[in-house]
Order: sequence, then C-alpha cells, then structure tokens
Amino acid sequence: MISNASRRLALHGALAIAAAASALAPLHASAADKVLRVSAIPDEAPTELQRKFAPLGKYLEAETGMKVQFIPVSDYAAVVEALASNKIDMAWLGGFTFVQARIRTNGTATPLVQRAEHAKFTSKFITASPAIKSLNDLKGKTFAFGSPSSTSGSLMPRYYLQQAGITPEKDFKTVAYSGAHDATVAFVAAGKAEAGVLNTSVWDKLVEQKKVDPAKVRVFATTPTYYDYNWTVRGNLDPALVKKLTTAFLKLDPAKPADKQIMDLQRASKFIPTTKANYDSIEKAARTAGLLK
Repeated sequence: MISNASRRLALHGALAIAAAASALAPLHASAADKVLRVSAIPDEAPTELQRKFAPLGKYLEAETGMKVQFIPVSDYAAVVEALASNKIDMAWLGGFTFVQARIRTNGTATPLVQRAEHAKFTSKFITASPAIKSLNDLKGKTFAFGSPSSTSGSLMPRYYLQQAGITPEKDFKTVAYSGAHDATVAFVAAGKAEAGVLNTSVWDKLVEQKKVDPAKVRVFATTPTYYDYNWTVRGNLDPALVKKLTTAFLKLDPAKPADKQIMDLQRASKFIPTTKANYDSIEKAARTAGLLK
C-alpha cells in the first residue's frame, strides 16, 4: 500500500511540475503573443488615426488569427519607447522616427513595408500670404513645422531649407511646432504662422475633403523626394508572425472592394517591401541638422 507520506510526496512533485510548466508557458503563448499591439506616430488627430486603422486592424486579425489592439500615444517619442520596451509589437513610423527607433533598439527594430508613395515622398510648403512666393521670401516671417520628430513635417523640410541657405532659427521671425500636419494647416489658415510645411499625403487629403481652401492657403514650394513612413516591428517578434504580417500587407489588392477600403484610408496604391538601408539618408540629414548625436 502507498503510505500517506508517499501520496503527499507524489502530490508535491506533481504540483512542482505543473508550476514549472506554467512558468515556461509564457515563452510560447504569452498574452502579448495572443494580442498584436499596434500603435502609430500621432501625426494627425487621434480620432482620424483610429478611423484610418479600424478596417486594417480587422484585416490583420483575419490574417494572423490574433486580436489586434490599437494603442494610441501622446507623442512621437512615446512610440519609440513603447517599441523599445516591448510594450507594442508593430508601429506606423515616419522615416526619422524609424531612425530613432533603430538607434534606441540597438538596430533590432525592423521595417516591413511602406506605401509605394513613400519611396518617393515629398513635403509641401504652404502660406496664406500673397507676399510669399519662394523659400527666400520666408526670411523674417513666422513659420510652423509639425512635430519636432516628424520626418515630413520638420526634419526633411529643415534639411532642404538648410541646403537652400536658410537656417530657420536664424532667418525666420519665429519658429513654432503645431504638433501635427493637419494642425499646421490650421495654424497657417488662422494666421498663427505666415507659412508652414506638412507632408504631401495629408495636404492632398485635406484638399480632397474640402477641409482647406487651396485658394486661401496655397502651396508655394515642394521638397525633393525622400523615403518616409513604414510599418516597423520590434526585433524580437516571432519570425512566423513577422512573415504573416508582411504577406498580409503585400497581398492587399485595390481591385478587391474590402482591400480598397483599407488602402484608400491608408492612402496607398499598394504596399511594397522596405529595408533599414532606405532610411540611411534620413539619418544623415538628422545628424547634419544636429538632431542626432
């Protein structure tokens, strides 16, 4: 017969094995693996970001078999920190924000795809003043950038201004930061700044939606092209999931009505693969501008 002591010993052994198995389980099926946590730089109003992401989130749920949770953040730096600390799995980043994330994660943050439009992206300089017709006319004027960490609303326009011999802090009367592309348009329209700059995609959308009157606020200059936004994942994300996400983006087809809705909201004709090397020129521009040490 098995003694009570033997039974207790066997029970303790079983509990120890169960506890060990439980401790190891998160390595294979943690809550973070069951929920895909996604965020984006707040380059537009929070409600607009949520509206644009909703159909894409449902699509990614179907493609990955995971629940997709969109996690809004207050500023650009918060996205970088969330990615670096594994609090999110994937993020929509601007080119400069990706460079910051790459540095912050010791090179592990990995860009998956970008909109085809962002392989040759531009920024628009806008004004409501009849006196401003060229970049040189900006000297002595008040000016609004977007967020200080914005690629298309600050970094690359600043870089091209410097290439044209214009140093904003020295040559402009004042320099303001609106915080977002649509806010920059509002600044200029309201006369808070005599001129400003924002990315072409948001400008075109605002014009199409009749949220800005191009007869009153007009484009007077456009930057040369550069790489910009991408979808980036944390470096230690499951490779199988990374492959699923990449495939999901690349197979979106505007000929399919459901896919077209997603792509229209994302303002993408198609998604294309991208690489870390595509953003080397942005890192160079940031270092030239003194924004990276």
